[in-house]
Amino acid sequence: MVTSIMEVISIICMAFALGMDAFSVGLGVGMQEIRLKRIFLIGLVVGIFHMIMPFIGLLLGSILSNKIEGIAILAAGLLLCAIGFQMMFQTFLQKDTPILAPVGFGLIMFAFSVSLDSFSIGLSLGLSGVATVFAIIMFGLFSTVLTWCALLIGRRTHHLLGTYSELLGGAILFAFGLHVLF
Repeated sequence: MVTSIMEVISIICMAFALGMDAFSVGLGVGMQEIRLKRIFLIGLVVGIFHMIMPFIGLLLGSILSNKIEGIAILAAGLLLCAIGFQMMFQTFLQKDTPILAPVGFGLIMFAFSVSLDSFSIGLSLGLSGVATVFAIIMFGLFSTVLTWCALLIGRRTHHLLGTYSELLGGAILFAFGLHVLF
């Protein structure tokens, strides 16, 4: 019984840590002008990706080597840097529509980039049975809730900072991308 309680606590801590990536990036994205319906959808999509990616990682973990993990981390870092740079560049252009908004393909790319670390966790974890299902559900739940919180905080900050909020949001995304790369 003690082992299972410790296992549950470690999975919850891991889910929180994975969700914090989505939280950090969500702060930057939330500084764009985003409606509440969009915030709800973004959180759900991020949560779903945080469930799909470790599941794929678990399935492919025995087949693929650790080289894939390095490529996935590199891709996530470069993508976050690109989105952050685009947001900062967007501020100076004063366009109404961002090049990569969190809608459609942009939303998929956002959710994919913040969930790549959970793919790596799936590759490296040797979870089995019920713990696997529990872990995947916790990854999705924590990342969804933390993304919603971050987007709402970013939305509030956008109203306080005005035009400079997108510049700040882009800088946060760019810095987080550099952090992932280095």
